[in-house]
Parts: sequence; structure tokens; C-alpha cells
Amino acid sequence: MLRPARSAALAVPLLLGAALSGCAADVPMTAAADANNPACADVIVRLPAEVAGLAKRTTNAQATGAWGDPVGVQLVCGTVPSGPTTDDCVSVNDVDWIIDRSKAPLYRFEAYGRSPGLVVYVNSERASGTDTVADLGSVAKLLPQEHKCTALTDTMNL
Repeated sequence: MLRPARSAALAVPLLLGAALSGCAADVPMTAAADANNPACADVIVRLPAEVAGLAKRTTNAQATGAWGDPVGVQLVCGTVPSGPTTDDCVSVNDVDWIIDRSKAPLYRFEAYGRSPGLVVYVNSERASGTDTVADLGSVAKLLPQEHKCTALTDTMNL
């Protein structure tokens, strides 16, 4: 009779552990076309535990990251890099970021000139875009830089 009681005693911590570990579901995301690029693997294993004050979450897609509950920041590596654009480009800690504001309050930041491409989506109602790109700059720098942002004056012979 000792065996059933012992089995039940062992089952309770296992069930409790399973229940506690399943509190937050994976963030549903879609992998980019070049998500299996080894450079993306280098980025993903070095993602910070916190971005713009939001805690890291697990995702269901390769070469992606997410922070916040509810999610405020999402990262996708392996995107097709953008070419020249008229969107604003800012340099934060030696990383050029192009900013697409067309769907505000959801902003799209792309680490410009990096290959494979790296895109970060920021819900400005939950996170600061400036803090986000500052926190993710070190991982963006892991991707090879092929182009830099330029201004019109950079292309003119003065």
C-alpha cells in the first residue's frame, strides 16, 4: 500500500511544475525566408533577456524574438534587406535603423545595410522605439554590414 501513496506524492510536484511552466504561451510569429541563415542563429542566441524594460518571451518561429506580456517588441531575422529608401534613417550606437511610421503606433525598424535583414516591430503604446533599438544594437552589429545610411549631401560633390 505504500507504493500508490508514494506515486501520488511524486505526481503532485510534477503536475504543479508542468502547470507553472505553462503560464505564458509562445508568441505566434512567422519565420522570414532566410531564417535558417547561420548569422541569424548568432543573433538569436544572444538576444537580451529584457528590451525596453520588457521581459523576453518564447516564440514559435525560427530566428524570431519577442518581449512583453502583452507583446510590445518583436524581432525577425532573415528578412530581405531593403534598398535605398526615403524613410527616416537614424544611427544609434553605430547601427543604422530605417523607420517606417506608416502603421503607427506600430513602428517598423530595420537594421539598414545588414545582411541577412533584421526587422524589429515596436508597439509604441507598450515600448519606446529608441530604447528598443539601443537594447538590440549589439545583436544587430553581429550581422555583416553592406551599406550605410546616407543623406543627399553625402552624394554631392561640394
